Amino acid sequence: MLNIDELKFDEKGLIPAIVTDADTGKVLTLAYMNRESLGISMEEGRTCFYSRSRQTLWRKGETSGNVQHIVDITADCDRDALTVRVKKEGPACHLGNESCFVDALYESDTLSAFSLEGLMTLIQGRKTEKKEGSYTTYLFEKGLDKILKKVGEEATEVIIAGKAEDKKETVYEIADLTYHVLVLMAQMGISLEEVERELASRHVIDKKVKQEKMA
Repeated sequence: MLNIDELKFDEKGLIPAIVTDADTGKVLTLAYMNRESLGISMEEGRTCFYSRSRQTLWRKGETSGNVQHIVDITADCDRDALTVRVKKEGPACHLGNESCFVDALYESDTLSAFSLEGLMTLIQGRKTEKKEGSYTTYLFEKGLDKILKKVGEEATEVIIAGKAEDKKETVYEIADLTYHVLVLMAQMGISLEEVERELASRHVIDKKVKQEKMA
């Protein structure tokens, strides 16, 4: 285990800290710590940073309530940068976003992989910026009742395909259901991170139950 004295702070006494979500792995923000704020973070188990603009310490969530509970802190090989894995309460960004990194600058047409996060971003874009001829836009224009109806229909299709033990058809219908559930989430303002946190909390509960049964 490293000692703080082994870290390399810059000429201003600061070290960059990349904060990531312990549950999803998503990068949340880039902030800076000095020796004092790092010590406070380790002692209190919640992130405390040094504000370069205000030139003072600040604890994340002290005014907003969006506290970040630290899972672990790791230094890079040169010991001049840190990664801080956290479990967060609320958005990481002061603009209300789950992450400070939301504005895409470049994306390869050939190398970018599909992700639920990317699909969700696309769906949310269809809600805010209507595109003529888009099925997603059509669902948002029809409203919640239409979206709920489609979720119900697709769930039924999954049941039928699963009952028939048709793997290919079941995968197809699950994909349809997933898409419509994401549309419902966007309609209701539910983020993927909220669902991931709920699933993570259930995993912990399930693990505890298994341990109790083994005891």
